[in-house]
Amino acid sequence: MTLFAWPKAAAFERMVPKRKIYEHGAVGSALKERFVQQVEQITWAYKLAPETVNLPPTEAVREIQVFHIVLKGTELDWDILKTIDYAIPFPLIFELMQGERIKVGAAYKRLPQNLNSKNDNSCSIVGNYLETNWYPRDTPRQSLPVALDMNGLYEKLLLHTMPIPARSEESLVDAVGRVEQLRAKQREIDKITARLKREKQFNRKVDMNAELRRMKAELERLK
Repeated sequence: MTLFAWPKAAAFERMVPKRKIYEHGAVGSALKERFVQQVEQITWAYKLAPETVNLPPTEAVREIQVFHIVLKGTELDWDILKTIDYAIPFPLIFELMQGERIKVGAAYKRLPQNLNSKNDNSCSIVGNYLETNWYPRDTPRQSLPVALDMNGLYEKLLLHTMPIPARSEESLVDAVGRVEQLRAKQREIDKITARLKREKQFNRKVDMNAELRRMKAELERLK
């Protein structure tokens, strides 16, 4: 994982009341309750914009926002981040903090190709979330990755939120797709493992163990 040293010029540091997030979407009582139970504090920490990172904007990415989310416990429902993503009309990077630990999460957020107005972010497509492992909060931070424009910066930041290393010359879309394949394969492995624990017949156990070995090998190839 890479924690980035966000430019001082990009510091925004605005507390975001949860009610402000609720106002921008259909947030039901169950989701509000998860906000209360899981989220201690939301801070709009940095605004990465052409004037703060010296990169030209693109039609797809004009600015990138960095949010700090302080958690009350170890759990976080991804619907909470998705609600924030839909409330803010820019791509978001989340730094999630719990105690002395930190991890980074983000979803690939983009505009539909057939959108009439490129300045209308209300119809953004928010993909599935990528997340790193937990690391100490005092992990050294590095300079922002080199990019030619805001879209290039966004893609490189997203690649650093992947739970597995990006492959050489792998596009963002391909990398995100590989993560989804990995998650699907892990779910299959978990199901077979659970069935194996309940299985009584020896022959069936042999077959299931063989299937598990094959699927775990596929999982390693995806990593």
